[in-house]
Amino acid sequence: MRDLIERTDMINQLLARYGVKFGIYKNNTFHEQLFPFDAIPRVITKAEFEVMEKGLVQRVDALNLFLKDIYGKKQIVKDGVVPEEFVFSSKGYLPECENLLPPKGIYSHISGIDLVQAKDKSWYILEDNLRIPSGASYPLIARELCRRAAPETFRHNGVVDNRNYAQLLKETMEYVNCGGIRVIMTPGRYNAAYFEHSYLAERTGSVLATGSDLFVEDNCLYYKDYGTHKQKVGVIYRRISDEYLDPCTFLPESLIGIPNLMSAYRAGNVAIVNAPGNGVADDKGIYYFVPKMIEYYLQETPILKNAPTYLPYYEDDRRYVLENLEKLVIKDVSEAGGYGVVFGRDLDKEALENMRSLIVTQSRRFIAQEVIDFLDLEIMDGYERVERKADLRAFVLAGEKTRVWASGLTRFSRNPDSFVVNSSQGGGFKDTWVLSH
Repeated sequence: MRDLIERTDMINQLLARYGVKFGIYKNNTFHEQLFPFDAIPRVITKAEFEVMEKGLVQRVDALNLFLKDIYGKKQIVKDGVVPEEFVFSSKGYLPECENLLPPKGIYSHISGIDLVQAKDKSWYILEDNLRIPSGASYPLIARELCRRAAPETFRHNGVVDNRNYAQLLKETMEYVNCGGIRVIMTPGRYNAAYFEHSYLAERTGSVLATGSDLFVEDNCLYYKDYGTHKQKVGVIYRRISDEYLDPCTFLPESLIGIPNLMSAYRAGNVAIVNAPGNGVADDKGIYYFVPKMIEYYLQETPILKNAPTYLPYYEDDRRYVLENLEKLVIKDVSEAGGYGVVFGRDLDKEALENMRSLIVTQSRRFIAQEVIDFLDLEIMDGYERVERKADLRAFVLAGEKTRVWASGLTRFSRNPDSFVVNSSQGGGFKDTWVLSH
C-alpha cells in the first residue's frame, strides 16, 4: 500500500495526460479541471458488499416497477401509496412518455445510487440517480493506472477486479438492442463528462456519436459515417438530458438532439438507455417513498435505509421541519450536483426566516433530512494523512438480471468543514476496493 500512496502524484499526472477531467459551466464560462485522485482506497468487506448488493438490487428493481406503473396503470397512485399530485407535479414526469413501454420493460438500465456510511457502519441511501448518472469511468481508469504504478499492491490484497464494467455495460445494452449497432450519444467535447463518454465507447466497442451524426428515417434511427454509408442503430446510450433529446417532442430549440427520435423509440425500433421520463423516480421528493415502493411492489422489507427524511408536503413533517430547521439539511428537489443543499446551522436569522417562508409557500419544492455524521475517510493532504467526509456512488445495471458493479465512485470533500463531496463543488475521488474474501 505504501508504494501505491507514494505514487499518487504519478497517477494524477497520468490521469491528466489521458484527459481524465470534468467540466463545469459557471457565469456562462466553461471551466475544465482535473478530478483529483487520492490513492488511499475505500475498502468494503466481502460480507458488507453482499448486504449492500442485495439492498441495491432490491431498490433498483422497485424503482423500475414504479416507472412502469407510473407511465402505465398508475396503481400505486390509485392505492394511495404515493400522492397523485406529488407524482405529476414532478419536473421529471414527462406526459410524452405515457403508455410507452421501453424494450424488455426496463427504464433505468444504469442507476447511480449515492450512499453514505454512518460512524456506526450503517449505510444510508442519500439519493437515486436514474437519468444519466456519471462517474463509473473514473474508478475504472484509476484502478488500471494504480495496477501499473504499484502492481505488488494488488498481488498481496484480495481485491475484486473491477475491469468488468465495460462488459457489464455492453451486455446491458445488448439485452435491449432492437437490432443494430450500439451508440453512445454525447453532446460533444464541452460536456462535463465527455471523457467518460469517449472512454466507455472505446471500452464497449460502441460508436461515439453526436446528434448531428444520427438521423431518423422511416421510424428507424441511423448513424452516418464520414462517407455516405449509414448503419441502423439498435440501442443508444444517451448522455444528454431528456429535454434536449428530440426537438420534435421536447424543446424545439435543442440543437444537440435527434429529430423524431421519440417516434423511432415509440415504434420499438431503438432502445434508449436510460429511458426518457426516469426523472420522476429520482426526484428527491419521490425518494421519500422508495421504502414504501419496495414493500408495495416486492412485498419485501427494505434492506438499505433512507436517510431520515421529512416531506414538508405533509403537515406533520412541515411542522417538524419549521421547528427544527437549524438542525436539518434542506434540499431543493429540482437541483443536482450538490447545488440547492442548505444546512440550517449555516443560516443566519434572516436567512432562516426566508427559508421557513419558502417551505410554507413552496412545500413541494423541498425535502429536509437529519444531518448524518457520516464516516470520515483518510486522504493524503500533501505528506500528511487527514480525514474528510466521503460518499459512495454505486452502479447498478439492469439487463437480463440486475447486477451491482463490485466497485464504485468514492467522492470526498477536500474542505475539512464541508459535507458536500461533488466534483462540481471541488471534491476529489478514490478507488473503491471490494474485498474478495
